Amino acid sequence: MSSVTKSEHREPRFETDGTWVGASVRRREDPRLVSGRGQFVDDIALPGMAHAQFVRSTVAAGEVVDIDLTETRRTPGVLAAYTAADLDLGDITAILERPLSEFVPTDMPVLARDRVRFTGEPLAIVLAEDPYAAEDGVEAARVTYSASTAVVSDDQALAEGAPLVHDNAPKNTLLDVSMFATDGIEDVFASADCVVDVVARSARQNALPLETRGVVVSWEERDEQLLVRTCTQVPHQVRTVMARCLGRDERTVRVVVPDMGGGFGQKCVVGREEIAAGAAAIRLGRPVKWIEDRRDALSAAFLAREQRYEARAAFDSEGRILALDADIVCDMGAYSCFPFSAGIEPLMASAEMPGVYRVPAYRVRGRAITTNKAPSAPYRGVSRPQYVMVMERLFERAARELDLDPVEIRRRNVITEFPYTGVNMVTYDPGSYLEALNLCEELVRAEGWYEFQREAAAQGRTVGIGYCCFNERTGYGSDAFAKRKMMVVPGFDLSEIRMDTSGSVVVTSGTMNHGQSHETTLAQIVATQLGIDVAKVKVQQGDTDRITYGWGTFASRSVTIGGSAVSLAADRLGVKLRHIGAHLLDTEIDNVELHRGTVRHRDDHERAVPFTDIADAAYLRANRLPKDTEPGLTETASFDTPGDGTFANATHAVVVELHPGTGKVEILRYLCVEDCGIAIHPQVVEGQCRGGIAQGIAGALFESVTYDAQGEPSCASFIDYKVPTASEIPDVEIHHLETPCAFTESGAKGVGEGGTIGAPAAVLNAVNDALRPTGIELDQTPITPETVQRALETLDTLEPQT
Repeated sequence: MSSVTKSEHREPRFETDGTWVGASVRRREDPRLVSGRGQFVDDIALPGMAHAQFVRSTVAAGEVVDIDLTETRRTPGVLAAYTAADLDLGDITAILERPLSEFVPTDMPVLARDRVRFTGEPLAIVLAEDPYAAEDGVEAARVTYSASTAVVSDDQALAEGAPLVHDNAPKNTLLDVSMFATDGIEDVFASADCVVDVVARSARQNALPLETRGVVVSWEERDEQLLVRTCTQVPHQVRTVMARCLGRDERTVRVVVPDMGGGFGQKCVVGREEIAAGAAAIRLGRPVKWIEDRRDALSAAFLAREQRYEARAAFDSEGRILALDADIVCDMGAYSCFPFSAGIEPLMASAEMPGVYRVPAYRVRGRAITTNKAPSAPYRGVSRPQYVMVMERLFERAARELDLDPVEIRRRNVITEFPYTGVNMVTYDPGSYLEALNLCEELVRAEGWYEFQREAAAQGRTVGIGYCCFNERTGYGSDAFAKRKMMVVPGFDLSEIRMDTSGSVVVTSGTMNHGQSHETTLAQIVATQLGIDVAKVKVQQGDTDRITYGWGTFASRSVTIGGSAVSLAADRLGVKLRHIGAHLLDTEIDNVELHRGTVRHRDDHERAVPFTDIADAAYLRANRLPKDTEPGLTETASFDTPGDGTFANATHAVVVELHPGTGKVEILRYLCVEDCGIAIHPQVVEGQCRGGIAQGIAGALFESVTYDAQGEPSCASFIDYKVPTASEIPDVEIHHLETPCAFTESGAKGVGEGGTIGAPAAVLNAVNDALRPTGIELDQTPITPETVQRALETLDTLEPQT
């Protein structure tokens, strides 16, 4: 482990040793995107293109008695309107290979047929000459329902005799697993010096990408293909599901992803609307565009995060954790998402809850329950913001019970010896858990925040300091995903690299950039591997006809897995370049090396042949090639992370002040010490951290998707769904540690989700630290001004802190 301070961004070392990795080079995609020359789905316009909107359910639960589209079809500008019966599509079904006692598969129809399960569920697609006519057509539709009682909370879903959202899911439970139960754990609790418990809740959230979902579909006669231009994190999975729902061979469906404005997981599952748009384009015989408006994005898109934990932990008198017991309930809404299923959140939480701590005994039950709300999908962090928050609350509470410093109790429990196999049967690769915690505390103390807190208390102000330690499993390979028993197992990635006669390189990746700067970071890896200028590398993603296969971008897998695949492909191309170069230099391959666009003799640097000459031989004068060498300069490679993947880690520290009278939580200082292994592009890493922390603060203090008692969304606009702006997000100072990963080609670990994971717990702990004199502790997010105000109203007994 080495330390890189916040300002030590390395300069490119290409001129000296051919290295681009580790340098914050100018990003390749920036000129296009910041000058408005990017192309997003909504920028696409095709001749004869029809515009789609969806007739959506206005009730949360009930039978569909009748759908009358007569007036819709008469609406000026409307071209057609189709129901499920018109399009005859297959369902989207996510399956876990578990017994029915553990998992109940449910079908999600592309368009609802005889029953609706949440307000906003699509019932019919309306096609018109323009979006406004399509909206008019939607308003003209008449749907008759036989409404039934909606299930809108986990308590209601699990209550005896509750209405069933799916008839085949008893007790509204889609998943119920007990993955770990250490023998004798009750004896441990019985004999422990200290037992603390927490009942915690987190609100439902919307991932809220800047670009809403959208698709343009056209039939390409020459290729006999349905061309699907859509903003998705998983283009190959969209192709597979669309082909299956339409009953077509996969070769007749091509998915192309233009520039994409964020996803955060909401776009790493397959949506219904893009499938319906594809079917409608075929039926109508015209291109079809659908762009999700913000109202639909807030009320009918995939959501996440609504979880409830009942957890307790046992400690010895020295503050060392002895046992952890948790009951986790995740409200997954109306349907399982494809391919991850409704198990995505409870399985993640159950498998990884011990986190960075040495937990000797562990018992957990994880449940996914279904309600009449919009379905859930993975969202940046996937359960880790929640279970980390619960773990951190347990340690904070134990520290209070045992009169220990909150940092010291963490210090006594974090894992320090690696590799470490936990009670959850997960093996952690080396990290810097203790070092990150120590450095973070050192920075807080050095800046004088503890003195500030004492002085503020003496003045009657309410200031708190909170910490959070966590790790982030990144680069899940096939082995790790297989443990979830998904019918389809994500994991590997493929890359193809080819050099042209000018010595430039095109490299493909099955990952999918939606704001992570893949065009730059993957190019840096290739340029370093081949010893060429990064400007000579072009990265291609998001085209199922050009990319052999890929699992897209989610779970911080792009650099760890995708980057390793492109590195291996580049390495193979390098071997071929050396082989041909050595032949042209009339020497052996072991005598030559790659250097700044040439193959040169290791001992006589004057003897060198440029890549252009090698490419000339490979393509234009194959008679110059070695006898055993095929023409061309194209290589492929795949990569799959072995074992349990790799783990990045971080410690966050937050200083907050609570304002009497308003209940506002003001963040005075935010510090992050993170370790994602080798940082390919430090500026991109910091961008990922800051963006994630902003989303984490949003969950901690602001965002909550709410419904009324009938299941009607009550936050379908930004008036009601409170999203923080730049004014509410503080400056974030980031410090880096580097523990190179032994499993990836570059030594990098993923970093995409950490900020989101750490922020809620750190903010909540800081608020509770501020409230410490009152004896009040909050255990749920968001921490709204109303909840804080209620706590502050008890501050009459506030005494200066010591």
